[in-house]
Amino acid sequence: MREQDGRSESADERADRRWNELLQEVRVVQTGAQVLFGFLLSVVFTPKFGTLGDFDNGLYVAAVVLGAASMGVLVSVVSVHRAVAGLGRKPGLVRVANRLVPLGVGLLACTIGCSLLLLLRVATGPVTAAVLTSGAAIWFLGWWLVLPLVLRLRDAGSQEAGEPAKGRGA
Repeated sequence: MREQDGRSESADERADRRWNELLQEVRVVQTGAQVLFGFLLSVVFTPKFGTLGDFDNGLYVAAVVLGAASMGVLVSVVSVHRAVAGLGRKPGLVRVANRLVPLGVGLLACTIGCSLLLLLRVATGPVTAAVLTSGAAIWFLGWWLVLPLVLRLRDAGSQEAGEPAKGRGA
């Protein structure tokens, strides 16, 4: 039984729990990614699309390609699971998925950035769009990268000091 993190569970139980947590996270992210990707795919069929300049057309293509890449990585978590299900490899699967999910989220962030820049360029102009998109990128970085890193470092520091990490998050 493993009690390092305050739980009394076997390695298999821990892998099962972590896998279920990962699947819940992927479901949340994947839903948003699918909705955004669906809207991006429909943009090309609107009358306004034909009026985009070369830069904006390139932004659109980048957003679609990044969206497809994000969806591919996020769905790969399920595909990898299907390939190794029942082979007793769940701990390794969790390690792989722990790398794939941040990659998928990073690609999704880039998709959002390109989409937002394109939309704001059409709605407001290039300078305002660049300023607002930069602000949004900083906002996302704060919530999606900085906060998790701060929490992780804080927990690592408290564990080095001999304090338990219990009650400090997932």
